[in-house]
Amino acid sequence: MATRLRTLLGDHTCTAALKNGSIKSDLIEFDFVEYSPTNKGFKPMVREGAFDVSEMAIVTYLMAKSFDKPMVLLPHVVMARFQHGHALYNARAGKLSPLDLKGKRVGIRSFTTTTGAWLRGILANDYGVDLNSIDWVTFEDAHVAEFRDTTKRAPAGKQIIQMLLDGELDAVLGEKSDHPDLKPLFADVAGEEKAWFARHGVVPINHMVVVSRTLCEKHPDAVREVQRMLKEAADGAPAAPRFSADEMRRSLETIIAYSAQQKLIPRAYAVDELFDDVTRALI
Repeated sequence: MATRLRTLLGDHTCTAALKNGSIKSDLIEFDFVEYSPTNKGFKPMVREGAFDVSEMAIVTYLMAKSFDKPMVLLPHVVMARFQHGHALYNARAGKLSPLDLKGKRVGIRSFTTTTGAWLRGILANDYGVDLNSIDWVTFEDAHVAEFRDTTKRAPAGKQIIQMLLDGELDAVLGEKSDHPDLKPLFADVAGEEKAWFARHGVVPINHMVVVSRTLCEKHPDAVREVQRMLKEAADGAPAAPRFSADEMRRSLETIIAYSAQQKLIPRAYAVDELFDDVTRALI
């Protein structure tokens, strides 16, 4: 009898073969739960343990770990991208560069988003921006309820891009827009990303996959089968993220360091601490 697993996975090229049922298992069956966007499901996973298997933003996982939430990381990346193109400013108000952000009002959906943590890390470590000199404006609380968010909250009902267009924000992180007045904060996005990769040798990880601690403890074979099926689905998808074990470790080390710097987590974890004995053996 196959173990049925309540599962949250977004619609990615690397998950399509799992979600359409073309990859099968005698051991497990996925009961897929849909959230749109997928990140809306991260809060119930962190706060209520709503799923056996869940896609998860890596910074949310790091923060959940710091409060001992009963989840374990699988060494499987479902979403990764360079982040420089996800920072915008309103060119109507004059040119703005990363070095001009001191004292500026910068909007971000939640202070704890993974894209936000990557971009703040890039601003602080590659451009010398003092993150404490920025007036942060947020729109949502953290997925992890215990986190104390000290940022300024946008007025209820306000939309982040509209606030930027109306001059109520000077820049935003974590957003894309094709509005003609909105320009990338990093002027040459492709060039900046190439230079950043040359310096760091890292592709920023956004989302990985977690399983419940109970599943790891009671059904380790099911956890190994989840990893096998995720890998098989990704191997058959040419556009899926490709990370060697070493590349994954380097990316995780970088976002762990950024998250600790930004006080999202109390200390910088070793990468091996993110896994347990079952999932660490799968790296």
